[in-house]
Amino acid sequence: MNKHLSLDLSTLLSKFKEKVTKLLDIKNLSEWSAQSFKDTEEEIRNTALNLAGECVAVLLNKLANSQSALDTAISQTKSMSNQVMRKHGNYTKHILTVGNVKVTLSLPYMVERHQRSHQKGKYLKLGFCPFLKWLGIEEGLTPLVWTTITKYGAIAGSYEAARNILTDWEINISLKRIERITYHFGKIGLNLRQSKLKSLEMGNLPTLNVLKDQRVIIAVDGGRTRVRINKKGRRKLKTNRLGFTGEWVEPKLLTIYTVDEHGKKIRTSSLSITNDGTYLGYEEFLKILEMYLVNLGISQAKQVLLVADGAEWIWKHIPPLLKKIKCPITTYQLLDFYHAASHLQDFADAVFTTDSERQSWFKKARQLLKQGKSLNLMRNMDEFISTATGERCKILVRERNYILKAYRRRLLNYHLVAAHHLPLGSGAVESLIRQAVNLRMKGNSKFWLQNNAEIMLHLRCQWIA
Repeated sequence: MNKHLSLDLSTLLSKFKEKVTKLLDIKNLSEWSAQSFKDTEEEIRNTALNLAGECVAVLLNKLANSQSALDTAISQTKSMSNQVMRKHGNYTKHILTVGNVKVTLSLPYMVERHQRSHQKGKYLKLGFCPFLKWLGIEEGLTPLVWTTITKYGAIAGSYEAARNILTDWEINISLKRIERITYHFGKIGLNLRQSKLKSLEMGNLPTLNVLKDQRVIIAVDGGRTRVRINKKGRRKLKTNRLGFTGEWVEPKLLTIYTVDEHGKKIRTSSLSITNDGTYLGYEEFLKILEMYLVNLGISQAKQVLLVADGAEWIWKHIPPLLKKIKCPITTYQLLDFYHAASHLQDFADAVFTTDSERQSWFKKARQLLKQGKSLNLMRNMDEFISTATGERCKILVRERNYILKAYRRRLLNYHLVAAHHLPLGSGAVESLIRQAVNLRMKGNSKFWLQNNAEIMLHLRCQWIA
């Protein structure tokens, strides 16, 4: 904390120049090394960060001392409220900026009263500072600091790792505050998503032209996380806590992206990737998927491909949803090729005793599958089943039936999809699961409260996109 922070820009620049000039001195070269150069480099960075924070502090101080700015803040926040407000003295607030610089501001404080209340003095006890609300610094952090904390709180492997990264960038706050700010920011994102879901339900969700004439890929899959379920009964005497069990829950994730005519993923600001997921079951997931597709304008797409593994809930519910929201006629549905191939490998492992035989048959089977000759493949599999017995026969039938079920659902058109230069696999969503779930939310001794898991999953999906 800067106890004697000067708010005079000339003074700040003069001190910065003086300090950096010393750091740029190249005397005593015999004492230089990679380590000493790194230390100097770090000092220059920290000095520059400190100056940036001081400049932001000067800006905040100017705004806080500007009557026009204060009046604008009150005017803007009044338009957000349905209640009568009045001034109630001043409020002192410490604001943390970049470079770990703190500035103290004295700001007008407002209290609210319901419009129906006509009695004098019947104001709500809770009030707010219009200035802080106007600039988004109610948390005592500038927006850049707040979003940086949230970013690393979400994408780092733990809050401890996030704090180490933030400390390196001259943002020193406690683990508890990092956690609280991250969840608070994440709740804002979930509220925005819920608002769009409500608009979809009411029939007034806007349809954008984002996917007009685009080739769109929809990939869906599920992960695994242990959720904490509190036990019923009395609390433990020593800790005053209830015990809990960890139950495995499947978060369901989606990714929606576009590809060019050569099948390469498009990454631009106008065609950004859409990622999301939920722990609330497939019914809520379907609503979220529908909301994104309607909002992005899926009905205006040129081609659409839905690709996923063989999970029953996916193929039972999502194809009717795509039909309901009027996906284009050229909409393809595909079982992830590599999931199908893994079942062929299991079939080969059960049939053959030598590696050379397994690999030879597996390569031919993969080729038949990719060429669209699924019937020939299944006839060949049936020949092996007819001579098998016992447990081995059960394995062969199970793997053949996996391919058969996908064939009946018309999910094996790999030759057709490949001809249109569309992906044959759901690697995009599997990568999302690894990054969003496995690297942070799945692991030994990790038990999440479901609400916190929902927030963290949504946050990580957004940052990865």
